[in-house]
Amino acid sequence: MSTPKELKYTKEHEWVSIDSDIATIGITDHAQGQLGDIVFVELPSLESQINQDDTFGVLEAVKTVADLFAPVSGSIVELNTALEESPDFINSDPYGSGWIIKVKVENLDEYNNLMSSEEYKDLIE
Repeated sequence: MSTPKELKYTKEHEWVSIDSDIATIGITDHAQGQLGDIVFVELPSLESQINQDDTFGVLEAVKTVADLFAPVSGSIVELNTALEESPDFINSDPYGSGWIIKVKVENLDEYNNLMSSEEYKDLIE
């Protein structure tokens, strides 16, 4: 199970990478493995505001549905619209082509307080 060291993680199994004040958000390899084959992604609206810990979308897998929770607060600046046609990118490449949204972060302290790779590994073991 992959947990890249350069990412931050949430207890709800989202990952975050940050470049300046733009956060890229997806779900972890562990989460996609638990969900199974993802068949649909409900994306939020572009430019909508999200608050940390709020639901911002939904993943539908063959046998379950899971909410997506915002790891940071901010304005959504980009959606991975490729997931509308190929939601399986989340299964095959959760940390690459399976990213879900990009957010202009309002408060970098929220990002800094997320779990490290080691802390996340401890959570899922």
